[in-house]
Amino acid sequence: MDFQFDARTEKLRARLTAFLDECVYPAEAVHAEQVAAAGDPWSRSPVLEELKAEARRRDLWNLFLPDPRYGAGLTNLQYAPLAELTGRSPHLAPEAVNCAAPDTGNMELLAEFGSEAQRERWLKPLLDGEIRSAFCMTEPEVASSDATNIATRITRDGEEYVVDGRKWWSSGAMDPRCELLIVMGKTDPDADRHRQQSMILVPRGTPGVTVRRGMTVFGYSDASHGGHAEVDFTGVRVPAENLVGAEGTGFAIAQARLGPGRIHHCMRLIGMAERALELLCRRANQRIAFGRPLAEQGVVREWIAESRVRIEQARLLVLKTAWLMDTVGNKGAHTEIQAIKIATPTMAEWVIDKAIQGHGGAGVSQDTPLAALWAQARTLRLADGPDEVHRSSLAKRELRRWL
Repeated sequence: MDFQFDARTEKLRARLTAFLDECVYPAEAVHAEQVAAAGDPWSRSPVLEELKAEARRRDLWNLFLPDPRYGAGLTNLQYAPLAELTGRSPHLAPEAVNCAAPDTGNMELLAEFGSEAQRERWLKPLLDGEIRSAFCMTEPEVASSDATNIATRITRDGEEYVVDGRKWWSSGAMDPRCELLIVMGKTDPDADRHRQQSMILVPRGTPGVTVRRGMTVFGYSDASHGGHAEVDFTGVRVPAENLVGAEGTGFAIAQARLGPGRIHHCMRLIGMAERALELLCRRANQRIAFGRPLAEQGVVREWIAESRVRIEQARLLVLKTAWLMDTVGNKGAHTEIQAIKIATPTMAEWVIDKAIQGHGGAGVSQDTPLAALWAQARTLRLADGPDEVHRSSLAKRELRRWL
């Protein structure tokens, strides 16, 4: 196996690294100040818009889409080290290069399953970064780790569909520029268990759509994902042509959307862990405790060594998964996608936790990015399926091999 990145990937890595060093890292404190001054944790910051303009000028835009008609035309293996770099500043870098969830998954969904009219109306402005979108799947009243539980109804009424239900953790819905909600609901509760659901496009301003509140993540607004919202749909009417694909294909579309989304999260998590380890090493070299640097304390050296081992293990598995997705497809990489979704958030959570411990009180304060990084890593043990569901499914697949 050749572990060397190709020439195009190396060129993009160098450009993206320079963009982070010159523009993104210096903007982190500015962004926090601007959002605080606005008094709305989900507000847009002027510095983020400046970063997006600069990213486009440097040709660092839509790197995640493998279809050259819509994005950079990179493979998953080529994109992996780039997504890792954006993970080092997850609240700014992904959106700055238009590679932020949930828009990435929504763009992939529209590109693969949307009609020509749907792509023209919604995909184009998303690709241009003019609007943002939300994905509305999880519900507060049912165990949404089993997507067949989804209770929201999508009912055909002549040339329209009527949407009724309540969603929460609807990623993207708190962003003031969110204009599109992609909603999963049941069109036929009597059909086969995996053919009951459908996906439909709901413009945010449609009568009957009510954003009840923003959801915080360990107290953070998580505005990097456009926030998370609890949303009511009450008699929401949209044209029948807003259905994505055919009735009954919603579950399959959701699974197709979540596969790339899971690996993108894992790519960025490696970057988050690398940033945390860098901060820990810098702190250990500079901080004096009990007469000597933290770097000379045995326990701190153990943290650092173990962090490097865990990061490298996770990175290799993520790269293998990306390679499989490129060569045998998402279905062929299903085992590995589940494995990285189990392993990578846990790895990042552990590494970030040790960096927090090494920083003492500063580690849980707003003076370092560590607390926010930890909150995001911990949340990703739930998002896109909790650890336990992936472990159970992975074990079943493994057991079937030996029947």
